[in-house]
Amino acid sequence: MSAPLVQLRQVSKEYATAAGPPLVVLRDVSLDLAPGQSLAIVGPSGSGKSTLLNVLGTLDHPTCGTVALDGLDLTRLDEPALARVRNREIGFVFQAHHLLPQCTVLENVLVPTLATKDPDARRHGPERARRLLEKVGLETRLTHRPAQLSGGERQRVAVVRALINQPKLLLADEPTGALDRASAQNLGDLLLRLNQEEGVTLVVVTHALDLARRLGQIRELRDGQLRPASESAPQP
Repeated sequence: MSAPLVQLRQVSKEYATAAGPPLVVLRDVSLDLAPGQSLAIVGPSGSGKSTLLNVLGTLDHPTCGTVALDGLDLTRLDEPALARVRNREIGFVFQAHHLLPQCTVLENVLVPTLATKDPDARRHGPERARRLLEKVGLETRLTHRPAQLSGGERQRVAVVRALINQPKLLLADEPTGALDRASAQNLGDLLLRLNQEEGVTLVVVTHALDLARRLGQIRELRDGQLRPASESAPQP
């Protein structure tokens, strides 16, 4: 078995409140994910699913515990180092696509390459962008702007943008939440195909159980704890 790409050990997250005890969102969460694995995280609204994804992606810091990516303890890094990890090693897809309205599809996809100091990544970025856009059926949309695309097309652009720097870990937070059923099905197909073809480890937070059941594992987050879905039926 491959060594874990992602390791969480006894991760807790709490937030201070104006009065009274702190709000505990995550409680002693531990998780291992191998390279190329896929995981769906389900659970009730407000259970901390997005917080867990943000901790995985270093957008938020755990109150205690460790988060490691490919053997590197991320909790020991300063902000500049974390920014480099986010840019090179982690891709993000959110429910809102966050595309720049003034930029073309190709320009939006290439935005993450502007922050890298790797000359090869910048040199080969346009070629990789075109290849990925062709792979997701957007080869004729390179010069279009987001307003000229459908909702499903905008999310496909967001997925390609998340993959442009060849990350090891792809995090998707309710990626199909704003899409109609057909577009959501197509985006789910795309995420799973790219998980296999690009070899990227995929973690999806979702209320869509039809999507969750297609991933390699399902875990439920409830009362701050992450449990195998078999322990209790996943609920949106």
